[in-house]
Amino acid sequence: MRKTHYIPVTADVPGASSDANCAQIRKTIRAALAAEGVTAPCEIDVLLTDDKGIHAINRDMRNVDRPTDVLSFPEFDLHPGELPTSEDADPGTGLIPLGDMVISMEHVLAQAKEYGHSNRRELSYLVVHSVLHLLGYDHLDEGAQKAQMRAREEAILAQLDLKR
Repeated sequence: MRKTHYIPVTADVPGASSDANCAQIRKTIRAALAAEGVTAPCEIDVLLTDDKGIHAINRDMRNVDRPTDVLSFPEFDLHPGELPTSEDADPGTGLIPLGDMVISMEHVLAQAKEYGHSNRRELSYLVVHSVLHLLGYDHLDEGAQKAQMRAREEAILAQLDLKR
């Protein structure tokens, strides 16, 4: 049985899965899980791609014919504050499979420039955003749900010293 999170990071574009990117992604995922009170060992699979790759996944999986910055595919139908339990763990690994995230590194670079902050901050923002989706947060409305999710994102990024 594992006692730590398992976070494989793969890339289908050259250079995306640099040691620095992988380390930042893993650090951010661990911080987000800790901030949300997830203590059981989990697995989150991460794919780094480009706009073409995320466009194809978005079209195939969600019937949305455009690229986006990040996609999240949760394993469980959770609600904010609801955590998976040890009963949700894979008996073979002892890990709770929270789901998958896909990040467009092209969007990371473009949005960092657009918003005037570092690529590191933008990558971490998208990772936190995705982890929160895997844990049941959403922003379907422009009201309370979105405000709740944005507040959690900013709190976690502040813990990582990545404020706006």
